[in-house]
Amino acid sequence: MATNMGMGLVVNRQNLSGLKSLSLCFLLAGLAGLILSTVISTRYMNALPRYPDLQNQRMTPRNISGYIVYQNEQEDRALTVVEYSSVLTFLTGLGTGLVYVRKGGLARAIESGEDEFLPEES
Repeated sequence: MATNMGMGLVVNRQNLSGLKSLSLCFLLAGLAGLILSTVISTRYMNALPRYPDLQNQRMTPRNISGYIVYQNEQEDRALTVVEYSSVLTFLTGLGTGLVYVRKGGLARAIESGEDEFLPEES
């Protein structure tokens, strides 16, 4: 069932379910990426040296939970990409979820035909 939202936007139940699925996919992928970056950070914290290692080219510092570890540029770039892409994916899922809640809630309110703010007649 389609509903006209006043601004020319049409909300369809099938579109809403697709938007909900898309939002959940982005949220779950973002959370998985954040968990992966946490695992990588923990591994780096336990395995990487606490002082610069010139032989292995580990001279780029990273602060992980108050511990300074030194990594090479490739390790730094890989962890940074995972962190930022995970946050971006999660925020995309959050944004599409907010659109779903706004559109879905508004569509249900219009379909119900009841106004919760009108005083009840006795």
